[in-house]
Amino acid sequence: MSEILAVNIESGGYPNRPDLLRNIHFNVKAGELVGLIGANGAGKSSTIKGILGILENLKGEIKMDGYAYIPERPVFYENMTLWEHCQFLQSTLSVNEVEFFSRTKELLAIFGLGEVVHQYPQSYSKGMQQKGIIVLALLKQADLYIIDEPFMGLDPKATKKLLQILEAEKARGAGILMSTHVLDTAEKICDRFVLISGGTLLVAGDLEVFREKSGLPEGDLLDCFDLLTGDIHYE
Repeated sequence: MSEILAVNIESGGYPNRPDLLRNIHFNVKAGELVGLIGANGAGKSSTIKGILGILENLKGEIKMDGYAYIPERPVFYENMTLWEHCQFLQSTLSVNEVEFFSRTKELLAIFGLGEVVHQYPQSYSKGMQQKGIIVLALLKQADLYIIDEPFMGLDPKATKKLLQILEAEKARGAGILMSTHVLDTAEKICDRFVLISGGTLLVAGDLEVFREKSGLPEGDLLDCFDLLTGDIHYE
């Protein structure tokens, strides 16, 4: 499989903590879903910021193809309806207009947003806003998806629909990097995992690698995670 994302971070952080991240190296290949996991404060969000090019003091190299980003907290333009967001997105892409808006209507229907598409997203509930930002990201049909805690605010049906779509995007050849705390779901859908702990890469690989590193030959991802990070303390 071809490499869609290559992350080689030597160090990175913020003015008060310039070396918050250290020695983080992993990749994402076409047609696979990689779970970015770690405790609160471990450095997952900072790693994503580093990948997106918005982290200060970054030393290293990021290589990736065109991507779509689903943030943990949805952000929309003010005074624009969701439909106007879709129209604006279409104007920035070199895509067939008829096919684009056909997919738009399909995704809006899947996530139950068809009846509110002409309203401002700021008036939506948190769950509806999350669905809206997911629709916009999926409309790009990118080579790479970078997704930060996508299940927050989603009801079970919407979660299932998102997982089905991500599986279809994998089959299309897209690579997916997904940060999540929902380890039972991650274990079911991710091909590999990247465990960030204390600002550095602790373990990377599939479940068998995590079982080997933790000494739990039949452990689930949560058990392995708990053992591997048990002595780590965060500031």
